[in-house]
Amino acid sequence: MTYDEHLPRGHASLEVLRAEAADELATIVQERLLSGEDPWDFMDELPTVDELVVYLLRADNIASNGGRRPSAARNYRVLRQIALDHPDLTPSVWRLIGDKDAPDWAPGPGRNGSIARPGAPDTADAPDRRAS
Repeated sequence: MTYDEHLPRGHASLEVLRAEAADELATIVQERLLSGEDPWDFMDELPTVDELVVYLLRADNIASNGGRRPSAARNYRVLRQIALDHPDLTPSVWRLIGDKDAPDWAPGPGRNGSIARPGAPDTADAPDRRAS
């Protein structure tokens, strides 16, 4: 899909965004199960539905900016704007902002549930700070 073909999600209701994210997570789980992975090994690596919604909205923002990755300051502003636009996502946004183990805010197999980009550090074995 090119940037011109990309349909932004920003004007969709939170209910629609959550349904899309839940479908995406179900697909990820199904693919991993079909590839023979043990759900006990990967389920805690997956993002929550709301975290995935935040990632999708952030990806839309990056796509609308010509695909350029945001600076740390711009990334913070984008995430805050997502929280302002969708107040129910605020806890997930702040959890992601405070997640220092996230690999450069890109999806990766870290415990924040993102899918790794090549060369990104693997944080899957890092202790889960959410339980503390």
